[in-house]
Amino acid sequence: MIFNSIEFLLFFFPLFLVLYSMVPGKMKNRVLLLGSLIFYAQGEPVYLGTLLVSVLFNYFFGLHLGLGAMRREGRHNDRYSDKRRRLDRRRKVWLAVALVYNIGLLAGFKYGMWGKGLPLGMSFYTFQMLSYLLDVYKGKYERELSVLRLGTYVTMFPQLLSGPLVGYDELRGSLYSREFGRENIQEGLKLFTLGLAEKVLLADRVGLLWNEVQVTGFESISTPLAWLAAIAYSMRIYFDFNGYSLMAIGLGRMLGFELPENFRDPYMATGVRDFYRRWHMTLGRWFGKYVYIPLGGNRKGLPRTILNLLAVWSLTAVWHGATANFLIWGMLLWLAIVLERLLEAAGLSRLFRKGLGRVFAHLYVWILIPVTWVCFAVTDIGELQIYLGRMFGVVPAVRNSLVDWKNALESYWPLLAAGAFACTPGLNRLFRKGKDTLPGVLVLAALFWFCVWKLQSEGQNPFMYLDY
Repeated sequence: MIFNSIEFLLFFFPLFLVLYSMVPGKMKNRVLLLGSLIFYAQGEPVYLGTLLVSVLFNYFFGLHLGLGAMRREGRHNDRYSDKRRRLDRRRKVWLAVALVYNIGLLAGFKYGMWGKGLPLGMSFYTFQMLSYLLDVYKGKYERELSVLRLGTYVTMFPQLLSGPLVGYDELRGSLYSREFGRENIQEGLKLFTLGLAEKVLLADRVGLLWNEVQVTGFESISTPLAWLAAIAYSMRIYFDFNGYSLMAIGLGRMLGFELPENFRDPYMATGVRDFYRRWHMTLGRWFGKYVYIPLGGNRKGLPRTILNLLAVWSLTAVWHGATANFLIWGMLLWLAIVLERLLEAAGLSRLFRKGLGRVFAHLYVWILIPVTWVCFAVTDIGELQIYLGRMFGVVPAVRNSLVDWKNALESYWPLLAAGAFACTPGLNRLFRKGKDTLPGVLVLAALFWFCVWKLQSEGQNPFMYLDY
């Protein structure tokens, strides 16, 4: 089951919300956990047991990683020091076991050792459990003694399948007590509708151009069409994932949780570094907190920073997929970020902050990012070489039409124009300004039911990040 399905929109979530609203506060975690497991079982029943076993194992690991009573004992005596050293040794062993279990399980599925296909949401719920274990080990907060609360945090259906990645400390208070009421439901439903519209009316529609190019064959398209399709794919992946994130945040709000923002107008960035500060921000935050900073971050000089960035982008590429195109994608982004840091170290980055320099910085992003998304999308290296060759005119075309891009532009220019506007802050400003007015509410209601009609008449398209 996915958010943009008729089953979820008209049956599962309305019935769940009614039941959730009827039970007292102390029962809401139980209802949410049960509802989340039913939600997951509808899409991936075979791997429901894997999810439950992971929750139980990580709950057990967390119990052994916490300091527990040691925090309450005196710290200035030999007895305390000996007990602390023994405890620290045991905790290091348990941490190693926990890391091997979680990373090994994820890698095994992702690389085909435990069977074909990655269980839904495993990349995301594994990273959330790792963040919980590492934070408990570091003493950032106490271990969770309630398996119900920890299980609810991990399996919560609004963010189970594709995030946003959220730390346990961000939701812990709400898992103990949260506000649930009409105002939250209204605000959450508005956000959910905006995300649904981005997915159904923008991502799914503009993505058809990319699908058409794949059917035509990369060797048979003109250079202008190759760029148009790359731009269409860039819009598709943004509206697909941002749409999912908005829907997840909206669902969380309706249930009394504040899930973090995941995108902030990334195509308005002035560099690749800036782009990935705005794109999938919770994943970037995770890698920064648990990989980049522990390696030393940017505190040990530029050469070490470059190596730390290489480690981060290599792991990011591997996390996304096992094929070589993801490594190409990650290395291309790493090189761009290194170049930007070198320009900054030389004092030249200020030239791109104002006037024509800033315009050039935007153009650089709008040219480079679609190229990187092509590397992300095309898994066959031979096909990737052909596509990039057609983009830059270095691979000769076979049986291509010189006007194919004009035909595509005639068909898709309204969608591309709407997508271009939605990539700017203008859409969010329009949403914030109108969402609490009567005309705005009526427009959102019409959008919701129009999306339902489109899904009923044309069928649903899965979210792209369900495969990662």
